[in-house]
Amino acid sequence: MDMHASQGLLIGLGLALAACRSAPKESQSAALTPQDASTQDASAGTQPVQSGYADVNGLKMYYEVHGQGKPLVLLHGSFMTIPMTWGQLLPPLARSRQVIVAEMQGHGRTRDIPREFSYENMADDVSALLQHLNIASADVLGYSMGAGIAFQVAIRHPQQLRRLVILSGTYAHDGWWPDAEASFATINADLFKGTPIEQQYIEFGNDPAGFPGFIEKVLRIDLNPYDWSKEAKAIQAPLFMLIGDADGVRYEHALELFRAKGGGKMGDLHGLPQSRLAILPGTTHVGMIQRVNWLVPMLNEFLDSDLSPTPPTF
Repeated sequence: MDMHASQGLLIGLGLALAACRSAPKESQSAALTPQDASTQDASAGTQPVQSGYADVNGLKMYYEVHGQGKPLVLLHGSFMTIPMTWGQLLPPLARSRQVIVAEMQGHGRTRDIPREFSYENMADDVSALLQHLNIASADVLGYSMGAGIAFQVAIRHPQQLRRLVILSGTYAHDGWWPDAEASFATINADLFKGTPIEQQYIEFGNDPAGFPGFIEKVLRIDLNPYDWSKEAKAIQAPLFMLIGDADGVRYEHALELFRAKGGGKMGDLHGLPQSRLAILPGTTHVGMIQRVNWLVPMLNEFLDSDLSPTPPTF
């Protein structure tokens, strides 16, 4: 790969993580329908019915609760916050269910503590938050880094999980396309200067001088190899894995887990598996959480369905 291509990949990957709110008109956005636009406009008015800080594992974790109904936990991506990740998707989901959102260690309004970032630690924090809220079991949806946390919630705290949704995430470090995985080691805080991620870090009361250390600490969790393939394939809860066809996640990685969960067979002959897989067309890693009008009906149907194995007939 030549210098310009490598530099372009690095900048694209680094800024992609920062761009969810700064660049809503990504190339795929040109295909958004009027309904997509109205959903985006309506997202600004949602207000939590409950919010505050929960004392969990040495953290004061900021959280919000929106809506009423069956509980659904949303887990954000690396470097991000509640409004940056869920500004578009949260309001329509909260119309029919109780949505719990939180900011992970060192992110947004949850201050960092002298503890290494790890998917396992953050999954334990989510478990403790559910206990704090007196929620015995919930559906859990994670995006990007949040998907890794969601996998670990399923692995470490299965009794607290009803159904699992994975958006653009992996259960092993080699689940990313090789060029994407290789670029993680070259991302640094300079790529985020002037982006919404840096701005919101400061707006939420964090010390600007700590921003480079924050970026470095978050990146560390993906610089260390990890492989939860065995544990992920043993998850008992129904799982819905969604990636984009232009995402950073390898198709084969998603297919391998789907097959282990009963997929990869003709449903008309063998019945439908309880777990599901979707590859969204024209959708990038950042673009995944902008596909509101595609995601909401698919998510609601999966979370509300009785998951009957009986296939449809004429």
